[in-house]
Amino acid sequence: MSCPECFNGHVHQGTPRGEVATIHGLQAYTTKPSDDAAHRGIVIIVPDAFGWEFVNNRILADNYADKGKYLVYLPDFMNGHAAPVNMLYNTRELLRTDGLATWLMKPYYVACVMTQIIPFKYHNSFETAWPIVRDFFKSVRENEGSELPIYAAGFCWGGKHTVNLGFGDDTASNGKPLLNAGFTGHPSNLEIPSDIEKIVIPISFALGDKDMVVKPPQLKQIQQVFENEAKSTKGEVRVYEGAGHGFCVRASLIVGDASKQADEAEDQALAWFERH
Repeated sequence: MSCPECFNGHVHQGTPRGEVATIHGLQAYTTKPSDDAAHRGIVIIVPDAFGWEFVNNRILADNYADKGKYLVYLPDFMNGHAAPVNMLYNTRELLRTDGLATWLMKPYYVACVMTQIIPFKYHNSFETAWPIVRDFFKSVRENEGSELPIYAAGFCWGGKHTVNLGFGDDTASNGKPLLNAGFTGHPSNLEIPSDIEKIVIPISFALGDKDMVVKPPQLKQIQQVFENEAKSTKGEVRVYEGAGHGFCVRASLIVGDASKQADEAEDQALAWFERH
């Protein structure tokens, strides 16, 4: 996590309809098509900093299940150390610049955000979390996903893991790759362009042109990798004009085109999974 925008955004209204279960050793929110249609594959969400209990992420899981007819898992890859939801408010107040009172309160909100971000980063480094993510995908591939397509949808913190799954370095004990395709919205912590150049399993990127994590020069580098004929089938990039970091999951649904862009990113992911 390299900027406050990773912890900024809005909480959405809605009641998730899935269930909580222990799956392959991890607590997980799991959901399936509401019409009881047979699922056509498995989508595993690797979430943003707010983790598996965040209502926005659970609503997104329900949407994938209904729109795509998938079984969807949203596991606790952070072992109980997700960022607290009230950090959204603290970060939003920290980033405000209007009025004298706002500036007088800056030290307070700096302290609030730091006491929340430091534990998050300590417990959820890539080196700590990657084996947990990788082993969960392996277990799914070796069991209920052995004969089904498996897709990853990673956001912000989860984007790095999704891209790493796309390297294809790991296989399950049955010799199959851990996933068929991946989607990532506003990923963070990527090494660009080197991480992109390693992708061999198709990954779709949803990026905002106002993203403060993947900035326009880096966005262009990602596009250039996939414009190479040898890589053209391994990825795509869709740029959302005016969108900032977090728009796929934490966008305000009452401001401008934010709701439309979030819906379009859902459709982008589902179309990519369908294609693969």
